[in-house]
Amino acid sequence: MIGMAKADGVAERRLLEQLKTRSGEIDRSVTAAVSDILFHVQQYGDTSVREYTMKFDGAVPESFEIPREELEGALEACKSEFVYALYKAADNIRDFHMRQKQQSWIEPKENGVILGQRIRGLQRVGIYVPGGTAAYPSSVLMNAIPAKIAGVKEIVMVTPPGKDGKPNPDILAAAKIAGVDRVFLIGGAQAVAALAYGTETVPKVDKIVGPGNIYVATAKKLLYGTVDIDMIAGPSEILIVADETANPRFLAADLMSQAEHDVLASAILLTTSERVANRTLEELERQMQTLSRRDIIERSLDDFGAIIVCNTMEEAVSFANELAPEHLELAVQNPMDYLGKVDNAGSVFLGHYSPEPLGDYYAGPNHVLPTGGTARFFSPLSVDSFVKKTGFMYYTEQALREAKDDIVCLAEAEGLTAHANSIEVRF
Repeated sequence: MIGMAKADGVAERRLLEQLKTRSGEIDRSVTAAVSDILFHVQQYGDTSVREYTMKFDGAVPESFEIPREELEGALEACKSEFVYALYKAADNIRDFHMRQKQQSWIEPKENGVILGQRIRGLQRVGIYVPGGTAAYPSSVLMNAIPAKIAGVKEIVMVTPPGKDGKPNPDILAAAKIAGVDRVFLIGGAQAVAALAYGTETVPKVDKIVGPGNIYVATAKKLLYGTVDIDMIAGPSEILIVADETANPRFLAADLMSQAEHDVLASAILLTTSERVANRTLEELERQMQTLSRRDIIERSLDDFGAIIVCNTMEEAVSFANELAPEHLELAVQNPMDYLGKVDNAGSVFLGHYSPEPLGDYYAGPNHVLPTGGTARFFSPLSVDSFVKKTGFMYYTEQALREAKDDIVCLAEAEGLTAHANSIEVRF
C-alpha cells in the first residue's frame, strides 16, 4: 500500500529519487527494433506497413484508408448518450482553445519601415490514436480540435485495427466530431513512420501528435527533426495539495484515477492535516476493492505513490513546484489564494469539485500535458502547437542608410565581412 511520511527534508528527497526511476533510458532493444521498422517503411512504403501490421496486429485491412462514407456514418454506430457527451466535450474544448488563437500583425513606422509577423496553420498534421482496450476518443478531440482552430489544412489520423481488422467505432465517432479529414487503419511504429516519410497511400505530414505505447513514443522521438512532434510523454502523474477541509473520500478516488493508468503512474498527496492523511489511507483501501484495475492501482501506489504530511501550505506548494506534476489538484478551502504561487504544473484543478477526470474529458483545457517534471519548461498542447510564425520587414533606402553603420559595426565584430558588404554595396 501507499507509504506515508512526515515532511522532514529526507522523505521528500527520497520520493524525488524514486520518481526519477520511472523515466529511465529506453531499452536498447526497443530502439533497435523501432529503428529497423522506420528504415523498412522509408524504403518499402506500404509493403512494409502491411507486413508489420500483420505481424503486430494480426490483421490487415483490404484498404488502409477508411472510406469517407464510413467516417460520415460513424455516429450512427455509437450509443446516443455517448455521442451527446462527445459533442458537449467538443464544444467545451473548442471554446477554450478559440481563446488561444493569435492573429498575424503588421506595424508601419514613421520612417517608412514596416515590420510584422504572419501566423498560419501547418499544412498537414498526423494524429496517432491507440485502439483496442486502450482506445481514448477524448484524445482525438484534444488533438484534432486545436489543430482545426489553428488552421491546419488537413488532419490525418492513424489508429490500429482490432483483431477483426476493423476500426474502433468510438474513435471514428470522435474523429467525425473533431473534424478529422482522413483516417488510416494502421498502428504502431510503422504508422508513425508512414506519417513521417509518406507512402504510396499515406500522405507525409509536418507534425505528429498523440499518445501511444513505448514503440510509438520511441518512433516519435527518433523521427523528431524529420517531422515535428508534440512531446515525449512519460507515465501519467497526479499531485494533490490538500488542507484540513479536503474530503478523504475524494482524495483517495482522485489518486486512484491516475494510478489505474499504468503501474508506472505516480499518485502523491501532500497535506497539512495528519487526520486527512490517515483517513485517505483508509479510503484507498476501501474504494480499491470494487475497482476493475485494482492490481494496477496497487502496484502503482506501492512503487510510486506517497502521502506526505507537510508543516505548512507554503511548504507543500514549494514541493509541488519542484515536482512540476502533470496534474496538480489544489484541494483546499481557498484555492485561488495559491494559484498564483503555482509555477510548474501541466494543468491545475482548483477546489474540491474539480477532479482530474474533469480535465481529461470535459472542461476544455487540453489533457495532452508535460510529464516527468518537464512542466518546468514545457506547456500543454495548444493552438500554438499547430501554427508556424514568420517575421517580415520592409526598409526604405533612407531607413537602411540610417541603420547601415550600426549593422556594419555588428557584422565586422563577428568577422562576417560579406554581411557588412551586403549593406555597404547599396551605398
